[in-house]
Amino acid sequence: MDFSKLFISFLLLQFLFNNPSMVHAGPNCSPYLFREYLGAEGQNVTFADVPINANVEFHFILSFAIDYTDSSPPLPTNGYFNVYWDADNLSPSLVSSIKAEYPNVKVAMSLAGDTVDGFNASFNPTSIDSWVRNAIYSVTNLVKEYNLDGIDIDYEHFKTDPDTFAECIGRLLYYLKQNKIVSFTSIAPYEDVDVQPHYLALWRKYGHLIDYVNFQFYAYPKGTNVSQFLQYFETQRCNYEGGKILVSFGTDESGGLKPQNGFFNATSILKSEGKLEGIFIWSADDSKKDNFYYEKQAQDLLAT
Repeated sequence: MDFSKLFISFLLLQFLFNNPSMVHAGPNCSPYLFREYLGAEGQNVTFADVPINANVEFHFILSFAIDYTDSSPPLPTNGYFNVYWDADNLSPSLVSSIKAEYPNVKVAMSLAGDTVDGFNASFNPTSIDSWVRNAIYSVTNLVKEYNLDGIDIDYEHFKTDPDTFAECIGRLLYYLKQNKIVSFTSIAPYEDVDVQPHYLALWRKYGHLIDYVNFQFYAYPKGTNVSQFLQYFETQRCNYEGGKILVSFGTDESGGLKPQNGFFNATSILKSEGKLEGIFIWSADDSKKDNFYYEKQAQDLLAT
């Protein structure tokens, strides 16, 4: 018997016994991810309102930080991002509190979104270098101020070509990851002739820096059925080959496949086929009216 190896094993077991946090870095989570956007609709939703299943990895996504002024009308700031989410109910101290209470929770912020005060939140850089410089400065400051873990890219309007978008966003993601400012990144594309080409250009060149694809399946037509949804999913798996494609639905009046029409049936099929990475919902603000019924159902599906 090798007593030296036995002694080392004994010391290791003793160390782990006295340091249980080293055995499990967090809760016993399922391999699936649940994400929820919140803060954009002014419904006074807080982190504590949303049900959190301790057995799934959970991301809150603050919506939105926008590179526009708060003037009327809002004006583009060439990459200098300002907080447009509900900062009173989703403050830095509340971010820290929810993360302390739930070890499985991380918090990100989403950049841009659809509109700002009724105007398109367009990607409108003066130049690649100046936009990247301003974005690095402002995003880094917001991440540190709010104790955030990641960022999401959700531009939906563009005043430049796909290659410029790819270069600006790609350089920003590279800096944030290279310098460990954030631990994960995501993009939120959808099927649109003016939108998808920008994200595909970004994916082709900088896809290795993108951890999740929050594909907006709720941007497909209302009345989508299970079969159509599964076809849409396969199309986007091909478009973002190798990416972690999250399925989604909206609790607002958006389209796509709704839970009451078979979303969870489709998700169960993908899960059984080993294709499911996770679910995200737009948005907690809209779900408040239904007491977050579908958030609970989505997380239960992912946890089992």
